[in-house]
Amino acid sequence: MKPYKEMTREELMQEKAALEARYKEFQDKGMKLDMSRGKPSKAQLDLSNGMMDVLNSGSDMMCAAGVDCRNYGIMDGIPEARHLLADMSEVPEKNILIYGNSSLNVMFDTVARAMTMGICGHTPWGRLDKVKFLCPVPGYDRHFGITEFFGIEMINVPLLPTGPDMDMVERLVSEDPAIKGIWCVPKYSNPTGVSYSDETVRRFAKLKPAAPDFRIFWDNAYSIHHLYEDDQDVILELLTECEKEGTEDMVYKFISTSKVSFPGSGIAAMAASEANLADARRWMNYQTIGHDKLNQLRHVRFFKDMDGMHEHMKKHAAILRPKFEAVEHALEQGLGELGIGSWTNPKGGYFISFDAMDGCAKKIVAMAKEAGLVLTGAGATYPYGKDPDDKNIRIAPSFPTLEELKMAAELFVVCVRLVSAEKLLEQ
Repeated sequence: MKPYKEMTREELMQEKAALEARYKEFQDKGMKLDMSRGKPSKAQLDLSNGMMDVLNSGSDMMCAAGVDCRNYGIMDGIPEARHLLADMSEVPEKNILIYGNSSLNVMFDTVARAMTMGICGHTPWGRLDKVKFLCPVPGYDRHFGITEFFGIEMINVPLLPTGPDMDMVERLVSEDPAIKGIWCVPKYSNPTGVSYSDETVRRFAKLKPAAPDFRIFWDNAYSIHHLYEDDQDVILELLTECEKEGTEDMVYKFISTSKVSFPGSGIAAMAASEANLADARRWMNYQTIGHDKLNQLRHVRFFKDMDGMHEHMKKHAAILRPKFEAVEHALEQGLGELGIGSWTNPKGGYFISFDAMDGCAKKIVAMAKEAGLVLTGAGATYPYGKDPDDKNIRIAPSFPTLEELKMAAELFVVCVRLVSAEKLLEQ
């Protein structure tokens, strides 16, 4: 089939009529499919069921520090968990602080602390006239939700195949002391799957921000979430690069086992300089007596070490890889020659980013929903939910079964084609 923009009006009308009939068939099936969020499937959750058995009433509950994990104590996390999460974060154990179950919670707390208490002795952000954050787009909606919640002004920065537009980042942070941070998902970014280049990481480490309390919020959510064993992205470790430049206080790294073990019941950690960790501990001392050490102990005894974690992630990849490939195949087969959309083919992570024709994303998402397919809301990948071109759609292949996913992908293709044909006919 030739590209839509080369079709005559009569050919587009015929295409539209055929698509409307196909769409009606989908509507009549009464499907209920969900590709709205990057939720692991039941098959993935089952991979960690053995974690429920590593502790029982007869287990030794003592950690390596000689502390009973059923009791109070060890604010920083048990030594075994700190070692495991340090390896996962690619930093020394001294740079790790263990938190609770969710890295999103750690990020929220970190911004809240900056707003109310300030960072490392600097003026609390909440007392300033203006606070701004840089937001690589398309990006993670929950990041943007945190900064919007606190009334922080968000500035769009284009996300390139190598990472954020560093020319723009360098210029903005050096000129404006109101810019206090930037959100980053450096590996298999949400939603594009882009991984930051070595040059991008080095340029981050060499930033010279006007604000002394500027921080890079480095959310390494997908650091070990590869789809392929023989084709994986590798990124430079930012804290190490910052130490080379004497800028180690500029970065907060966040990580968790949420999509490694159980979402909502994992272990989260922050990797940072010793000065930043000391600052965080002052807040934590008032916030909690200590995090869930039994959960930390469960994770360490189940995974044992990073080799065990990598082996576990291969099992996740075996479940996810066919799903990503099914969606990519459907997009290529259904849209490849039509010139009405483009998409990413990530090597890891949880998402495929799809760009429709300008002005079409909201209508595509709404049409899919009417036929039983729930997608992430159009605009969600931009601050304030406002995609200036109304074109980006985040596809999350993980949750449905493979058969459901094939139907969902076919329906999505029909919606893209139908909305695109209507758009061109309007012109």
